[in-house]
Amino acid sequence: MFESLPSVPETMTAIEISRPGGPEVLVPAQRPVPQPKANEVLIRIHAAGVNGPDVFQRKGQYAPPPGASDIPGLEIAGEVVAAGADVHRFKSGDLVCALVTGGGYAEYAVANHNLTMKLPIGLHMTEAAAMPETLMTVWLNLIQRGKLQAGESVLIHGGASGIGTTATMIAKAMGASQIITTVGTEAHREASLRLGADHAIRYLEEDFVTKVDEFTGGKGVDVILDIIAGDYVARNFKAAAMNGRIVQVSVLKGPAKDLDLFPLMSKRLTLTGSTLRSRTYEDKAAIIFELETQVWPLIDAGAFRPQVYQTFSLENAREAHALIDSGAHFGKIVLTTPALIRA
Repeated sequence: MFESLPSVPETMTAIEISRPGGPEVLVPAQRPVPQPKANEVLIRIHAAGVNGPDVFQRKGQYAPPPGASDIPGLEIAGEVVAAGADVHRFKSGDLVCALVTGGGYAEYAVANHNLTMKLPIGLHMTEAAAMPETLMTVWLNLIQRGKLQAGESVLIHGGASGIGTTATMIAKAMGASQIITTVGTEAHREASLRLGADHAIRYLEEDFVTKVDEFTGGKGVDVILDIIAGDYVARNFKAAAMNGRIVQVSVLKGPAKDLDLFPLMSKRLTLTGSTLRSRTYEDKAAIIFELETQVWPLIDAGAFRPQVYQTFSLENAREAHALIDSGAHFGKIVLTTPALIRA
């Protein structure tokens, strides 16, 4: 069983959700430092990613799975300070990033050793913290479920989000023939184009179905990655190519509306979706293996790098959530702890 190292305190600062609501419900509190199980590592967190599921949890719309920490935060980067008896891949001092089922908004967290990855060379802690949940979500949905192949076209909704920016870079690295994104502002349109999109549609002013038809010569796109839902679901059917695949990642606009299933049948479309948090450790470990073997070399080659828009101190988590709620960001928002300052 784990014995606390002298350098590991008994308590830590963590962010609690005092009640369902807006960013103001996120409050710093003192919690016991978690103790790793036999198959876990204890990580001194330097940085933690802020994600859509954290927002849903803050609002009371996304409860942690059984046994998970009630502290929000699904992706972290830091250093291993202790390891359970069954852990052999990591030792104290290793710099890592990890996917956690909760507990990321804190100074320490435990992570299953199979869901922990050594940092790619040259990657900053804040960049590494922007990867595990977001990159795994994109890989699972765009590559594994959406089956995007080199030479195919893709439409990425929410192109300015962490999911959208990551999907744009992955699609480009995988050899997509045409990358189309939807964004809200001219600044986001220009940023999306610089990142690798061939076309960026300003959805508040332009109909994405019409623009996709124009950009593809009436063919439609092979794969659609959607975080929006609502009325987008029916419109995605119109924008998809014959035998297209549509993957639902989130439902920011709520349930599907005015849904006509005939285009789904006539075009022989596939509509699928998934969540990452509820998948088994084995499922997640399989995704991580593919990331380490296929994406880590892209990072080493400079073909992929997480887009970090802004960082906030852990105690200012509510300001980070106010920013993600505003939709003004392009890329990821990351929290940092005093450990990063001392590193």
